[in-house]
Amino acid sequence: MLYEILVGLNVVDDIRYNDYRDAMKSILSDYEGRFGYDFIVSDVLASEGHTDINRVFTINFPSKNKMEDFFSDPKYLEVKETYFVKSVGSVTIISSYEKEA
Repeated sequence: MLYEILVGLNVVDDIRYNDYRDAMKSILSDYEGRFGYDFIVSDVLASEGHTDINRVFTINFPSKNKMEDFFSDPKYLEVKETYFVKSVGSVTIISSYEKEA
């Protein structure tokens, strides 16, 4: 079973966000993680939260433990601080779940 997260972001700096994605890909690969779907959205018709969303994607890992290890990896946290924090206005975790591989 894979562990997948469905995420909505409000990206405020596309160039820096793309730099973030480039910088974190090798770390993501170390944890066998990958992006499943990735959308840039222009209209949000309904939302349970109070944050803007202009990017929606899935990211999955072989297990929840691998995901947790990835998000707590010091190399990832450094990349996140350098690029993500300045490029993303808000994060909405829409859902997380196990799914068939």
